[in-house]
Amino acid sequence: MSEFSRRRFVQGTGAAIATGMLAGCTGGDGGNGGGDGGGGEDVPQKIDDYLSGANEYDGSIEDHTGEDEVTVMVGAGNGLAFDPAAIRISSSTTVVWEWTGEGGSHNVASAEESESDFKSGDPVMEAGNTFQQSFDNTGIQLYFCEPHKSQGMKGAIEVVEE
Repeated sequence: MSEFSRRRFVQGTGAAIATGMLAGCTGGDGGNGGGDGGGGEDVPQKIDDYLSGANEYDGSIEDHTGEDEVTVMVGAGNGLAFDPAAIRISSSTTVVWEWTGEGGSHNVASAEESESDFKSGDPVMEAGNTFQQSFDNTGIQLYFCEPHKSQGMKGAIEVVEE
């Protein structure tokens, strides 16, 4: 390597390191779960981590605070997704999961890391089937479809005080 290219390499590396250090100082929330976690400007880290690789999750959370009822489609997208994958609701809001009839038999079951325990029952395929759950306590609710969890059929709810 010539002296010129070695000097250019060292200068470029130094600039890249400095830029990376500045970016680290100005972004994120230090991993405390309240920032973007790389998944949108206000997606809680716990949700972003859980939904990493989930079908139809685009790194954002749909805000439905102030609504009495929110519908999540079961079997959306390629038939193996919840739509929307991540929602924010006010406490005491009812979430209604509605089956599209696509992608085979599905159910909704809370994940072990969820702050509530809920399950729609055995998987069903029928379009129009519904399951509803009211969330009174604030926190993070994580869920999945038992037959299709390994295929990325997962969803999440952030319940907040309004």
